[in-house]
Amino acid sequence: MSEQGTLDLTPVESILAEFADQRGAVIPILQRVQDIYGWLPPEAMRLISKRRRVPITKLYGVATFYAQFYLTPRGRHRIRVCDGTACHIKGAPQIIEALTQELGIQPGETTPDGAVTFEVVYCLGSCGLAPVAYVDQQVMGRLNPEEAVAVARKLREE
Repeated sequence: MSEQGTLDLTPVESILAEFADQRGAVIPILQRVQDIYGWLPPEAMRLISKRRRVPITKLYGVATFYAQFYLTPRGRHRIRVCDGTACHIKGAPQIIEALTQELGIQPGETTPDGAVTFEVVYCLGSCGLAPVAYVDQQVMGRLNPEEAVAVARKLREE
């Protein structure tokens, strides 16, 4: 954001120029915009809608259909705890409860300081390491509640 509190849309303009000749490039455009901002800000969505001549409702339809897109700001760090069958049996509910208490937020929310977004997912594909969490892009296997809380505290200090 700029000093006036408005979003700098210059990167969106560049992305739109890059995809100008590609019909049906909405998903890659949204991916690139999210890579820059960490989410899909409404200002960016309006600009994409206007420049691509795609109804804003269609853009939001795409963004809400695919779980990879976020319509609210994400934290600087992301903790995703698996609650699939193997992880659930091996202690994921206790990890989720411990993180909920430590962070003071529910799964799907971001801490008020913007440090951590906490999510529960239903398979991270690492069942042999259950219970598993991804902290940013790092896999943490055979996790227990105490370790999860220690990681969350460290992330909030950064």
